[in-house]
Amino acid sequence: MGSKTNILAKDSRLASQAFNIGSILAVLIAPLLMIWIAVSIFVYASIAYHPNKKVAEYNRWAGYRFYGVAGFMVPFGSPIYELFGNWHGVLALWAIMFIIVVPWGIWSVIKAHREEWTETQIYIEDVEDGVTAQAN
Repeated sequence: MGSKTNILAKDSRLASQAFNIGSILAVLIAPLLMIWIAVSIFVYASIAYHPNKKVAEYNRWAGYRFYGVAGFMVPFGSPIYELFGNWHGVLALWAIMFIIVVPWGIWSVIKAHREEWTETQIYIEDVEDGVTAQAN
């Protein structure tokens, strides 16, 4: 026995904006950055296989931006910090993250808001071992 349910258009739009909003807030409010690095993994994974392919596409590009700049900081963060020294080095690293994540993230949130979203109907099939879902 199974059932059909709908994912509302506004929920799809919010899901497409979630990773970008979290990344923007994490860059703007520095103490949230380390927390967001951990939480973003769960946010990304929860949206990655959304039944609406547009939502997954927005999520994927937001992940490319945030994880790309975070990965860049692993080998190049320390040399950049030492090049400028003290708080200037921290400011330089923050500026790099800001320039890449914030403007493109805001653009993506606005683009998702303006896009036409429709309801997505999914079929949930009950099975003995768990629940499976299929999008229509």
